Amino acid sequence: MAKAVEVADVMDHLEAFQDIADSHDGNRGAGTSGYDASGAYVEDTLRAAGYDTQRQWFDFTYFEVVSSSLTVGGSPIDENVMSYSPSTPVGGVTGPLAAPAVATGCAAGDWAGFPAGSVALISRGACAFGVKAANAKTAGAVAAVVYNNEEGELHGTLGGPGDYAPATGITQADGKALLARLGETTTFEAQTVLEERSTFNVLAETDKGRDDNVVMMGAHLDSVNDGPGINDNGTGSAALLETAVQLAKANKLNNKLRFAWWGAEEHGLLGSEHYVADLKENDPAALEDIATYLNFDMVGSPNHIIGVYDADQSTYEADVDVPEGSAETEDVLTDWFDSQDQAWVDTPFSGRSDYAAFIDAGIPSSGLFTGADDVKTEEQEDLFGGTAGIILDPNYHTPEDDISNLNVDALDVMSDAIAASAILLAQDTSDINNKRSRGKSGKPGPDVVVMEHVAHHLR
Repeated sequence: MAKAVEVADVMDHLEAFQDIADSHDGNRGAGTSGYDASGAYVEDTLRAAGYDTQRQWFDFTYFEVVSSSLTVGGSPIDENVMSYSPSTPVGGVTGPLAAPAVATGCAAGDWAGFPAGSVALISRGACAFGVKAANAKTAGAVAAVVYNNEEGELHGTLGGPGDYAPATGITQADGKALLARLGETTTFEAQTVLEERSTFNVLAETDKGRDDNVVMMGAHLDSVNDGPGINDNGTGSAALLETAVQLAKANKLNNKLRFAWWGAEEHGLLGSEHYVADLKENDPAALEDIATYLNFDMVGSPNHIIGVYDADQSTYEADVDVPEGSAETEDVLTDWFDSQDQAWVDTPFSGRSDYAAFIDAGIPSSGLFTGADDVKTEEQEDLFGGTAGIILDPNYHTPEDDISNLNVDALDVMSDAIAASAILLAQDTSDINNKRSRGKSGKPGPDVVVMEHVAHHLR
């Protein structure tokens, strides 16, 4: 499988996604024609490989930033409007720059004495961005500017529509500099679109394998509205698609593989949440039949790491409940890398991508990630090359996230790992959930025996 899933074929899918974005306003965002065309491409490719496909529709709140700007004392400041921010009036809102008494602004008391009519300068941390923006409006702020508490740009979300001050994010460096400029005249303008739309997940599964022990693999198909989203997450979508194409050629699978291309991840993990919620309500037995879920979100970052979600918490303590079997799912990926003498590192198991709904439902999970807006360390530079001191994907959530800004070597490594984990888990999940596919004699089938032999040499 690893040899069958060739990076050149994965790149062909990415070229198709780039062409789609180029023909549809430069993006493939959920609820847009670019997303619809991306879904149709995935479906057509799967059907040509022999799969039946399903569109799972759901409604969501569509958000788009049409234009925005921030100036302090007449000087422009780079900013990123937070998802679900309300629009300002045309021409923006203007007031003196002021900070709450407590920098994070998470409690009503933090805003004692805040001058109404000001633009609030707030530190990231301690509570959700939506809480900060709501508290700012209650305190009389005309806008909320949140500065990062670590290096890198701040791309935040308010979590959904609400009663907020118009809100945007800036870097830690700009925030610290502005703390010395409190009182200066500040203008913030944001023209946004906030409306209800429909979108869909694309689902397909193998016709071979037991359907009471299903392995799921997923990647979000949508981009942000500000760019084509070729790394985020065309890469995961394309590698998963080519894995499905090649797996369809397998003569025998012990366990069914179900593939998902999620919609509206960039609007709050909505597609995967809808899928799990629908199973909980309408087919809870099918939810219990999912042995494990693997997520692939950004696997070609230009300044990459080879990252595996740290389900066993050997490096990062998870801030979510980790279902039993997740560590063993992680082992499938890390054992593969070890067998290939490929360096890898843990990446936090934080619930920030589409595996969140699965672990909330108690389903073991792990996955792969080459990095977004975290800054590369010197240790990571030693392992993977690239440049320490800059973020892992400098084009993250920008129009420059295009076909010219991928690390194809990283994509190749990750595509092989996706392919290998697919065939390994299609044959045996017993280490994860103690379920073993058996032949008619009651003994393990020949494929299981072979894979046990392979697994022995991978450990």
